[in-house]
Amino acid sequence: MTGAVASISSFSISLVRNGVRNQVLDNVDLQIRPGEILGLVGESGSGKSVLALSLLGLLPQASHPMVNGQVLVGGVDMLRAKAGELRRVRRELLGAIFQDPMTSLNPTMRIGRQIGERTHDDAESVRLLQTVGVRDAELRLRVYPHELSGGLRQRVMAAIAVAGRPRLIVADEPTTALDVTVQAQLLDLLRELRDDFGCSVLLITHDLGVADQIADRLAVLYRGELVEIGPAAEVVRDPQHDYTRSLLASRLTLTMPRDDRFAGGAAESGPAVRIRDLHRTFSVRRGRGGTREIQAIDGVDLDIAAGESLAIVGESGSGKSTLLRIVAGLEKPSSGSVTLSGSGGPQMVFQDAGSSLTPWLSVGEMLGERLGSLKLPRAEVRSRVADALAAVGLPTEVAKARPGELSGGQRQRVGLARATMIPPAVLLCDEPTSALDASLAKSMLALIRDLRARIGMTVLFVTHDLAVARLMGDRIAVMQNGRVVELGPAEEVISAPREEYTRALLAAVPEIAGLPGVAS
Repeated sequence: MTGAVASISSFSISLVRNGVRNQVLDNVDLQIRPGEILGLVGESGSGKSVLALSLLGLLPQASHPMVNGQVLVGGVDMLRAKAGELRRVRRELLGAIFQDPMTSLNPTMRIGRQIGERTHDDAESVRLLQTVGVRDAELRLRVYPHELSGGLRQRVMAAIAVAGRPRLIVADEPTTALDVTVQAQLLDLLRELRDDFGCSVLLITHDLGVADQIADRLAVLYRGELVEIGPAAEVVRDPQHDYTRSLLASRLTLTMPRDDRFAGGAAESGPAVRIRDLHRTFSVRRGRGGTREIQAIDGVDLDIAAGESLAIVGESGSGKSTLLRIVAGLEKPSSGSVTLSGSGGPQMVFQDAGSSLTPWLSVGEMLGERLGSLKLPRAEVRSRVADALAAVGLPTEVAKARPGELSGGQRQRVGLARATMIPPAVLLCDEPTSALDASLAKSMLALIRDLRARIGMTVLFVTHDLAVARLMGDRIAVMQNGRVVELGPAEEVISAPREEYTRALLAAVPEIAGLPGVAS
């Protein structure tokens, strides 16, 4: 199409993974029009992220890409241009929001300096952080990425992406780590940038509910092929391809029948986890000298019964991930106590799979390490690793791969497999399904359910997805500004919330108009 911001023509690419060349994209034709928001939807491993990297001229050379066709941005072939020309296009025409913010931000630089590379002005950096929903924006300029929650890191990525006023923003799963209210803010921000500055947006997501909120057109990618494309309303309400219909049918919703619920029952015994008057404060530098304290956890009291599943929901920065890390023993509280009953320590599935897996070890080596104390024969270790991968929907061949060779969703599943190699008494889940499409999320939730039923495992499940919280929790705890503001049976909290904050979270869940249920 003449005048397209980006034009992808007869594009095919294969990559070498584990010594085998695999076809990732096959004869894709796609144009991104000036000022449009194009949603690209597909499951993990469908080739969405490789398409994004192709547009950015960032294909992984270590995987020996073989390409055919063209990928043009501003008339420049991003597959064959020289390095200097690629840098110019990325600097002047492109902005990017990646799925895994911890691997995209520089861990050695403060947030303000990273945004300042694009804005060259602290006041503008503060304004951008405020625009993408970061509280205490001026203070956040002085912190490092590891001092922020996953959701806050995602918002920082969004601020950097829009700072240069690009013609095209490539947003690869930008809402996966965000609660529903901040997700809505980010989607509104992308729409406002399009409206105010005329930029185009490629929104890559596994969530049809998210894409339907702002996309003008939807393109559906399945196993590297573009199987459907058209106006968003038509694709969602009258899908032509079986795969698109299956994506719609697999959505997790707040109105799923109760007999579809994954949670089980708690044991009639004392608490497996007891939390008393828990506080956690962080000191942040302000201005020239001096510090300010941020209260991440502010007087939390909770009892979680043996065998119970407690879902913890709240906005990013509400303290839910900090609470989980304290229970895991990864952080110390400023005051208060956490008591775990029974033998064996807790195991944790992290939100940010990319930074929680050892990059230089293969998946098989990482999983096998968990079995080291059992002194098993090598053949038995390999068999158990294969079983663990199969349980989370991954083929045996993944055992040979390193984390960098996997998609975000695949890395997340490896994290769950590692945590459950030896079933723990308490499983701590920090957004384990945030990077997964709906069908894979369901399979992972079912795995956690099955483990819980088999060994009486207690589960603390942090999520920003209220549909997942309802499915996984016997009870739901709602956190705001470091406090538990509502606690009760899952169905009651969802259907009859007492607190205005809980009602606001429910109101922000994206819906697909005209379809039953609420999208996750």
